[in-house]
Amino acid sequence: MKTPIEPIIARVKTPINDYFRFHRRHVHLAAPFGNGWFASKAESFARFFGTPLFLGAQTLVVAIWIGVNVMGWAKFDLYPFILLNLAFSLQAAYAAPLILLAQTRQAERDKANADADAQHREALAVVNAERQEIAAQTTVQIMALLQQNTELTTLTKQLSERIEMLAAELHQKLLQEAPKS
Repeated sequence: MKTPIEPIIARVKTPINDYFRFHRRHVHLAAPFGNGWFASKAESFARFFGTPLFLGAQTLVVAIWIGVNVMGWAKFDLYPFILLNLAFSLQAAYAAPLILLAQTRQAERDKANADADAQHREALAVVNAERQEIAAQTTVQIMALLQQNTELTTLTKQLSERIEMLAAELHQKLLQEAPKS
């Protein structure tokens, strides 16, 4: 005989243990620039732009560039450093779209993850409500069984007392009818 909770456990067991079931439909958003070679390189490049290593390296390159041109060791970009400005403009022209694209895709991923988390919380709330309902039904059944057990115990006690009384009466009768020798 199945208990009332077994069908729900069978239905719920797999989804509750599958913590990422709501996130799977958004897996295509995992890579901000797609899933190809360009995507992986563009994402790593966009992520590298904000690191201390990039900022330090860029500062070092600019300092060397200016130092080499000011000291006169090379004269490929004299003051006001037009080529350096052109290099910064070129870098900004490529960096800005990559960073904006990464931010847009990150916002999409965050929204998809928030939606998946909300769905997961809703599913947990439904399962929790079902479990609470089953617990309430089980409590009612246990109370009914306890009431029946109390009634049976009372009946057993009454019958035991009656048997004891009848046994005592029978014993008295047998003692009275027994031949006296």
